[in-house]
Amino acid sequence: MAKTIGRLAEKTPEVGETVSGLLVKKAFTYQIMAPNDLHVFSQLSTANISQWITIAYSRAFGVLKHRLKQMFESVESLPDEEFEGPAFRVHERLTVKYEWEKHISLHWRSDPISDMVSDSVLTLVLNISRDIPKVVVESEEAIKTKEENNKKAEKVIPALLACDCQCIT
Repeated sequence: MAKTIGRLAEKTPEVGETVSGLLVKKAFTYQIMAPNDLHVFSQLSTANISQWITIAYSRAFGVLKHRLKQMFESVESLPDEEFEGPAFRVHERLTVKYEWEKHISLHWRSDPISDMVSDSVLTLVLNISRDIPKVVVESEEAIKTKEENNKKAEKVIPALLACDCQCIT
């Protein structure tokens, strides 16, 4: 059994109504209180934690924004004057800022959802940074094989279609 105290005790809940608050155990009693009442009814206090990380990033900043838009619904550009350079906000929780040449920073207020968003963005940044564009150079043998396959297709297709036509490749 828990006793409701503070702001939560000001209004009696209806039958079946959900009561949301902090459950605090003190000695052998339990109390439910609003987060803002924690410092009033206990010796505990709350704090907000702001986090940031700076990451090496050598690609174009626009590439990162494009990839984030593919992943998240909400990616909004922020004014350059406010952040002294390009920046955008992801899900209204995380700010991605171009710091200086080949570096970006992520800024967020710590909570479970913001931490998950920052982990996802960090993973994406690291994957983009390590992706190297692949250039495929075909060997002469591969080119000859393609030419031979095209010649075979020119003979087989009219036979399959049972018509007297020419294939244009």
